[in-house]
Amino acid sequence: MWKQKTELTEVDSPQVEEAVRDRKGANLDPATELSAPTAEEELDSEAAEAEVAEEAPGQTELDRLKAERDRLLDRLARLQAEFENARKRAERERAEYREFATGSVAEQFLPVLDNLELALKATGSAQQLRSGVSLIVKQMEEILEKMQVKAVPAVGEAFDPRFHEALGTVERDDVPDQHVAEEVRRGYKIRERLLRPALVRVAHNAKQVSE
Repeated sequence: MWKQKTELTEVDSPQVEEAVRDRKGANLDPATELSAPTAEEELDSEAAEAEVAEEAPGQTELDRLKAERDRLLDRLARLQAEFENARKRAERERAEYREFATGSVAEQFLPVLDNLELALKATGSAQQLRSGVSLIVKQMEEILEKMQVKAVPAVGEAFDPRFHEALGTVERDDVPDQHVAEEVRRGYKIRERLLRPALVRVAHNAKQVSE
């Protein structure tokens, strides 16, 4: 029995070693040729490569469009910021100009205010006070004239609704009909623009109307 086992080992052992040696040789020999791919496998490979080639340009175009979009959005944000800054700068400049203009006008009227305060403190007669106030009024008119502000002509002028506001009519024979007979409050205009109309009473000349 032991001899049989030994014989079996001697018979089987060379075959096992040869099989192992053949397998190792197949794995380690770099000259071993691999089986060639079939025609179906080659077609599948070419189709996959063509699909990748088709997808690549589309992906590149998408990336380009995204970059263009981001650039335009950034430019829009910059333009909005510049517009907002320009608007705020313009508002600030207008406010500064108004402040400067108001200060310039107020500065010219300060001497008038000083003279009015002196008139209030005066202890002279009524005639002297009247003369002082007349001088102050003249001073005011000179300042307004420098500013191109002039009184609207009224008494004796034909009634003009563009510059006159009628408070009523008065019977007058010495004034032409529909002409200003009385001025209740003086009107003013700066150059040709009306600041406020003159409040007037218009003459009604019955003699002239009947003729």
